[in-house]
Amino acid sequence: TFLASPQTFKITEYDFDKLEHRYRELAFLNSGVRLFLRDARHEEPKEVELFYEGGIAAFVKWLDRNKTPLMPDPVAIAGTRDDVTIDVALEWNDSYYENVLAFTNNIPQRDGGTHIAAFRAALTRTINNYADKSGLLKKEKVTLTGDDMREGLTAIVSVKLPDPKFSSQTKDKLVSSEVRQPLESLMADKMAEWLEENPATAKAIIQKVIDAAAAREAAKKARELTRRKGVMDIASLPGKLADCQERDPAKSELFLVEGDSAGGSAKQGRDRHYQAILPLRGKILNVERARFDRMLSSREIGTLIQAMGTGIGRDDFNLEKLRYHKVVIMTDADVDGAHIRTLLLTFFYRQMPEIIQAGHLYIAQPPLYKAAKGRSEVYLKDDAALDQYLVDAGVGLMVLETAGGTRSGEDLRTLVDHARRMRTLMRFVPRRYDANIVEALALAGALDPEATREQRGQRLAAVSQRLDQTDSDARWTAQMSEEGGYHFQRIWRGVTDHHIIEAAFLGSAEGRKLHALAAEAAENYTTLAKLVPLKGAATTDDAGEDEETPVAAAKGETLVARPSQLLDAVLSAGRKGLSIQRYKGLGEMNAEQLWETTLDPANRSMLQVEIDQADVADEIFTRLMGDVVEPRREFIQENALTVANLDV
Repeated sequence: TFLASPQTFKITEYDFDKLEHRYRELAFLNSGVRLFLRDARHEEPKEVELFYEGGIAAFVKWLDRNKTPLMPDPVAIAGTRDDVTIDVALEWNDSYYENVLAFTNNIPQRDGGTHIAAFRAALTRTINNYADKSGLLKKEKVTLTGDDMREGLTAIVSVKLPDPKFSSQTKDKLVSSEVRQPLESLMADKMAEWLEENPATAKAIIQKVIDAAAAREAAKKARELTRRKGVMDIASLPGKLADCQERDPAKSELFLVEGDSAGGSAKQGRDRHYQAILPLRGKILNVERARFDRMLSSREIGTLIQAMGTGIGRDDFNLEKLRYHKVVIMTDADVDGAHIRTLLLTFFYRQMPEIIQAGHLYIAQPPLYKAAKGRSEVYLKDDAALDQYLVDAGVGLMVLETAGGTRSGEDLRTLVDHARRMRTLMRFVPRRYDANIVEALALAGALDPEATREQRGQRLAAVSQRLDQTDSDARWTAQMSEEGGYHFQRIWRGVTDHHIIEAAFLGSAEGRKLHALAAEAAENYTTLAKLVPLKGAATTDDAGEDEETPVAAAKGETLVARPSQLLDAVLSAGRKGLSIQRYKGLGEMNAEQLWETTLDPANRSMLQVEIDQADVADEIFTRLMGDVVEPRREFIQENALTVANLDV
C-alpha cells in the first residue's frame, strides 16, 4: 500500500488513467495475474478488472486492435539463457510506423537500451537471411535495411535479470551488457524457425519489407532531386516564410499559422527580431495514411520541412539544425482549426518526434472572446472564461431573495457556482429529454434511486405544480409509468406536448449524479426565489423579453425556480453594458490584437506538447487518423455528448 503524504508531495491527486495504464502493463507482463483497480473517490465507484492469459502476445494484439495485422497471431518467443529470462512478441500491421516497447523486470524503458539493440540486430539479420535464401529478393533491385524491416512492426521486448543496470535513476534506458548476447541468439534462433514454419505469412512480411525499401529508395531520389534544385537547402528558404532577424535558434520562434489572412495579421503583429511566421494553406496531408515518398511530394509539408531546417528521415534528420527552438502551432478556434492542428501534430509525432521530446513544440492559445466596457478591454480564452467573467460581474450587481433569507456577494457566488456545476452535468443528459423537466425532477428528489414509488409520486406532483407556476400560459400534468418512468403533458393553446423520462435514466450514473448535486442546494429552490438588483446597480433592462431569459417578475427583477434560471439571470446581469466580440478565426484580429493576446511573451499562454506514454500516443493517432473506420466511429459515439465544438 502507498499513500502520498502532503508534507512531502505537492500533488497528491491520483490519476486513475495513469494507474490503469500501468496496471494493464503489469497484467500483460505477468500472464494470469488478476488485478482490480477501484476508484472510490466518487459517489459511484469506478472499478476495472485487468486479466490477460496470453501474456505479451496478447499485449501486442491489444496495441494493434485499431490496425490491420498482416498475420493471424503474433510471433511469441520465450526462454532463459545465461540467467536472463527473455520474453518477446511481435507482429506486423499495414501501418508505416514502428511501435516497440521495452521492459526490464516489469519496469518500462522509453529510451530502450541493450535489449532493444539486441532485438533489432537479430531481427535484421534473420529477415535478411530468410529473404536471401527464399529467393524473394532476386527479382527486386533493392537492399534491405533494419528500418525497412521495422515498418509497421509492433513488438514487446521484456527481460528479467538479477542485477540490471540503467543509465539513470528513472530507469529509462537499460545498459546491462550481459543481456545482449543471450537475447540476440535466442531471438535469431526462434525467429528463423518461425519463418521456416510459416512460409505464407513470411512471404507477406518480406513483401512488405521490400515495399518499404522501394519507398525509401524513391524518397531518397526525391530528396536528392529537390536538394539539387535547392528546395531543401537552408539558403533557399520558402517564399511564404517571413523569417526573423535572430540567428540563434534558442532565441527564435516559428509560428505555423492557418491561412494567408491570419498569416498577414501575424506578420504585421510579430516582433520580427525573433519571431518567424509560416502561413500554411488548407489542410496538410494526413501522414498517418501516407508513405514517406508520397509525403515528400506534398508541397505544404515540403515548405514546412524547409523552414525547420532539420531535414527529414532517419538518415537526414538532424535536431541540431533546427532553426527555431519554439515551433508554435497557431490555428483558429473552430473545427477546421482543430483538424489542422491534429494533422500537424500527427506529422511531428510520426516524422519528427525528437522535436517533441526536446520540448520544442507548442500550441498557441489565442482568445475566443474580447469583452469591452467603456475604454477597458479584456481577452477571454474560451466559453468557461467568459462565463466566469460574466459571473464575477453579475454577482456584484444582484441579490437573491429566498424563503430562507437573502443571498448576495460570496454567498450568492457559491450558489451560482453550484448552478454552473449543474449545467455542466446537464450536458450529459440524453438530448431527447427536456432539460427543464430533468432539472426540476432533480431538485424535487424525484431522481433518487432509493426513493419508494409512493415518495416519487409525491415529488412528481410537486414538479408538475412548479412547472405550472413558471410556465403561466400552459397547463402541466404528470404521471408515473408502470416501468417507473415519468410522463409529462404540456397543454398550450389547445396543443399538447408529451415528454417522457424513461425509468432507465433514473438508475443511470447521470441520474444519480444529478440527484446528489441538486440535493446540495435544493432548499434554495423550494419556493420561487426573486433575483433583484442591488440598490444603485444597473441590470438588464429587457429581462423576460428573450425566450432564453427567465420569467420577469417586475422591471429589473427575475423569478428563479431552478439553478439554470439563476445562472442565466446572473450572466445576463453581467453582460449589461458589455460589448462582447467572438473571434471565429485569427484573421478577424488585427495585428495589434494578435500581438497582445497570442504573440507577446509577456501576455500569451501556450501549451507545450509532451509524449507521456508512447503506446497511448500511438493509439490516439492510429484511432483518429488511421485507415480503420470502426475505432473512429466508436470514439465519436463515446464522446458525442461531451463535444464542445460541433460544426453541423
